[in-house]
Amino acid sequence: MAVNFKFELVSPERVLMSEDVEHVVLPGIEGDMGVLAGHAPFVVTLRPGVITVLGGDSPRKVYVKDGFAEFTPDTLNVLAEQAVNLSGAGAGVVDGLIKDAEKSLEEAKDDAERFLASSAIEALKTA
Repeated sequence: MAVNFKFELVSPERVLMSEDVEHVVLPGIEGDMGVLAGHAPFVVTLRPGVITVLGGDSPRKVYVKDGFAEFTPDTLNVLAEQAVNLSGAGAGVVDGLIKDAEKSLEEAKDDAERFLASSAIEALKTA
């Protein structure tokens, strides 16, 4: 039996998730990372991408735009600038997010901004 840990996802508007989960995959700025109970403590900056939450009947996906994740051996807290639950979202919502990211890519002033916008587009198209 898998060991669960407390996962909480917070956006400026509200708490999106607060539950016990088995595994979470985060889009870290330096690459994706999986988190299980007992993981070493860390704080990581998130890039725009999709958080995958495992535990329960089926995986759930949440798009996040920027933010931070903090993990202790039994708690993962994610604070995201923007968070959209993709598991219940229609194609129109995803298309709107892609258009916003494409606009950000067009308006990017440097490589860092282009990287973040490209990450968002890639994550949303493959989600």
